Amino acid sequence: MNHNMVGWFEIPVNDIDRAIAFYEKVFDIQMEKLEFGGEMMAFFPWVENSIGASGSLNYHPQYYKPSSEGVLIYFTSPSGEINQDLLKVEEAGGKVVIPKKLISEEHGYMAVFNDTEGNRIALHARKK
Repeated sequence: MNHNMVGWFEIPVNDIDRAIAFYEKVFDIQMEKLEFGGEMMAFFPWVENSIGASGSLNYHPQYYKPSSEGVLIYFTSPSGEINQDLLKVEEAGGKVVIPKKLISEEHGYMAVFNDTEGNRIALHARKK
């Protein structure tokens, strides 16, 4: 295989504007919102020809249900220091579920939080 496994992800939301405000604050980004075939979507920034996948927040009450029990998406720590990012999570209305912990010296650190919609999301950083 000559590519990463994940090509796109979608995070279900109940309130798209609240979710946009949360993710923009935590990751210090701007998201573009649009209606697409009867559902509302807000897109995470995309860097063309760079590693990793992009995705979106999705609102459609029939097809998307937030959950803290399903798939776990790992975001790269925007600051490189997970504890700093977790402060933003709490300030934005999220809740830390698993504080920063070492995976291994080779793989770095991780933490898990619930966003404002009830989704379980993780952060990852290679270094302390």
